[in-house]
Amino acid sequence: MSQTAKRGKKAKAPKTGLADDLGRTDPFGRGERLFVVEQAQILLEEAYVHLPMKRVMHAIDPVQRLRLLRHRIRHDEDAPVGAAFHHELTEIFTSNRDLHTAYTLPEPYCRMTAYLPFFVEVCYEDERPTYVVTKLIPGFEHPTFRPGVEVLYWNGIPIDRAVEINGERNAGSNRAARHACGLNALTIRPMLSILPPDEAWVHIVYRTGGEATERIRLDWEVFSPPPGSSSASLDDFEAISAALAFDVQTDAVHHAKKALFAPSAVEAERRAASGERPSNSEEGILPTTMPTVFRAKPVRTRFGTFGYLRVFTFGVRSAPEFIAEALHLIDELPSEGLILDMRGNPGGLIPASEGLLQTLTPRHIEPAPFQFVSSSFTRALCERCAGEGALPDLDLTPWLHSIERAVRTGATYSNAFAISNPEQCNAIGQRVHGPVVLITDALCYSATDLFAAGFRDHGAGTILGCSANTGAGGANVWSHDFVRLLMGRSDARLGLLPGGAGINVSIRRSLRVGPHAGTPLEDLGVIPDEIHRMTRRDVLEGNADLLDRAGQILAGKRSFRLALGVASRSAEGVAIRLDTKNLSLVDLYVDGHPAVSVSTKDGVNECVVPGGVGLGNAALLEARGFDLEGEHVVSRKQPLEP
Repeated sequence: MSQTAKRGKKAKAPKTGLADDLGRTDPFGRGERLFVVEQAQILLEEAYVHLPMKRVMHAIDPVQRLRLLRHRIRHDEDAPVGAAFHHELTEIFTSNRDLHTAYTLPEPYCRMTAYLPFFVEVCYEDERPTYVVTKLIPGFEHPTFRPGVEVLYWNGIPIDRAVEINGERNAGSNRAARHACGLNALTIRPMLSILPPDEAWVHIVYRTGGEATERIRLDWEVFSPPPGSSSASLDDFEAISAALAFDVQTDAVHHAKKALFAPSAVEAERRAASGERPSNSEEGILPTTMPTVFRAKPVRTRFGTFGYLRVFTFGVRSAPEFIAEALHLIDELPSEGLILDMRGNPGGLIPASEGLLQTLTPRHIEPAPFQFVSSSFTRALCERCAGEGALPDLDLTPWLHSIERAVRTGATYSNAFAISNPEQCNAIGQRVHGPVVLITDALCYSATDLFAAGFRDHGAGTILGCSANTGAGGANVWSHDFVRLLMGRSDARLGLLPGGAGINVSIRRSLRVGPHAGTPLEDLGVIPDEIHRMTRRDVLEGNADLLDRAGQILAGKRSFRLALGVASRSAEGVAIRLDTKNLSLVDLYVDGHPAVSVSTKDGVNECVVPGGVGLGNAALLEARGFDLEGEHVVSRKQPLEP
């Protein structure tokens, strides 16, 4: 029997029907359409770093498609207009299978999000994917359509196929990423780089239990997220725009999801931004100044109690502030092991991502190197930003010399250099001495891909994946406006895009380090050590089985302890107190110089660092701990005052 939803209290977000708000004439005339295509062609043909690889891996030629579209518009040969133009242009960009490189829609689309009043997640029962309603918008009421029901058909299409079709509208570089993006945006569709749904409503067939099925019809509705609720703009902060790596569409979905399903989190973020003391009403959740970035708590599993830190995004203004807050939370968590959950993290600030790695491993962190494609355009760009450059924190001199040589050598790419500062990536050192499990999925993208790759390449722990791969986005992304700002008047072809439209492009590609040195991250991603298929208990009962599996992995590994303290000072030197566990030897260094080696046993150990090693002006004391087999397993750095 067909049913419609009964509504109680309306959602707070101002909204209208899909047709009401978008049923208007597109403002782009022929000149605007031609100009946008020309700008897209410049960036893809002359600056898009993945183009050589994408042409081979996906058998595409987006530049030729842009040439043909430009020709049709110039000569009025059945050229698309209105929404059809935007659809064709987004389709060209989507063919790259690169979520970084996107055409972002103009007004009125880009400020709006189409949504249905529920959210769907996938779990597995007897290896069969099952699509379950897990959340309803506050105020939505229906007698049978509620969390826990299984969605079977979507407009008459089997739900698995409907998710696949929606995934094809996204640019995920692998099958797992396209499926995850298709499901994530099934009921929430920001019109940033994807046009609104073709249908004005959906018919859903669902199962409430047993074999009985029900039907419901729901209208697509539209709302405008509050200003500042999304980090999707690459031009908000010029000082950090050069070091960004994130998926703007998934980021926009997450912000819309917060506004619709978790308004309390948005309010907590507003209070924290205004300087109010952070607090959390949910039992066990640690207070944080970044409530929409972190969620930290101790979790009790069947295998013990461990620390849990969820990192929702690296989309922050300051890497040092991000790392400082992460360390504050980590220090408050149990030390027996850490579950680091990155699911759904679309990326953000690269130095925040790579700067966090040092806290998890005793190894020296080597930040990922990045390359430009070699072209006259990127050469001019690097020349503009050499030395003092167009921005104080952006010096492209290292890349310039190899691009200049490419004229003679024919090299496709420049030499590779790090974006993150290697010293800052190692300044704090290890702070987590227990084992670490990193949880990933196919929505882990960009800076989060970089984090997962660095986690693997520096041997920081075990990767437990809820998908067969990460999102496989390995690039630094710049917007058309940011490129135009840097180029200044040196390229008169670049101009302001009309109507609030935008273009983002992968400008520098990342390479792996360590055992996988030189391997590109784009399209390949990071394959987990172990895969956990989400269960019904996971999606409806707070990830119960997932956390148990992570706890089981942690319980099977050793934890260590290495704490430092000054016991006393004398003319002979400084007496250091070492509190250790599962260590046989600790080497102490003062400002990088060897000072003393200490054989240790579990508990408190003391030693004296002689005064003759420069303690009068010492700034940093470093301890390196070795296990019973002689392997370097933990480190600790801390200031040592004179």
